Parts: sequence; structure tokens; C-alpha cells
Amino acid sequence: MRRAQPWRTNRARVLRSKSSSAEDRLWSRLRNRNFAGLKFTRQAPIGPYFADFLCRDRKIIVEVDGGTHGTAAEISHDERRATELRQLGYRIFRASNIDVTRISTACSTLLAFIEKKPP
Repeated sequence: MRRAQPWRTNRARVLRSKSSSAEDRLWSRLRNRNFAGLKFTRQAPIGPYFADFLCRDRKIIVEVDGGTHGTAAEISHDERRATELRQLGYRIFRASNIDVTRISTACSTLLAFIEKKPP
């Protein structure tokens, strides 16, 4: 059983309270096992990082990228983070805020990603 870590819980709460409209829209589809019967959590801590959405059973991380992922430094940070998370066995699905505005397409693309067998 995992030990409670109050600072992580508080950080996750802050991140959830500041979610973008795209994250809220996607969460409405992922929550309560509404998406392919899979259990997703929001702003889940994984090591030093917080995943926007996480399905622990399938080790799938869903990241919704807004305007703060466009500079070279931010892209480099995202790549380092993704490498570390992949080393832990996670698969990462990235969508932009614009992609999520077309929620049906985003969800069908996510489902195809989940159903694809990992290498």
C-alpha cells in the first residue's frame, strides 16, 4: 500500500483546480470508467512528475499540451520527462488543446493508441 504524501496530494489538488478547458473536456470522457471501462485518475503523481491523466492498469499516461509546450527548452524538458516515464514502463499519449476540441476524434485516437500492443 502506498503511503500518503500530503505535499503530493496538495500539489495534485492545485493542478486539478487550474486545469484547462481542454483537460476538463477530456476528463468528462475519461472519468468514472466511461472510457472503454478503464479507470483513469487526474494529476496523478509518478516519481517527481504529475501526469494529466493516468490509467495504472494499462500504464498509459495521457498528456494534454497547451501553449506552454512550444519552446525549445519546454520541448527538451518534455522529452526528458517522457524518456524517464517510458523507462518506468509507461506509454505516453500526447494531444494538444486544439486536438481535444475535436473530442470524438481525440477519443478515437486515444482508444487506438491504448489498443495498440506495446513493443
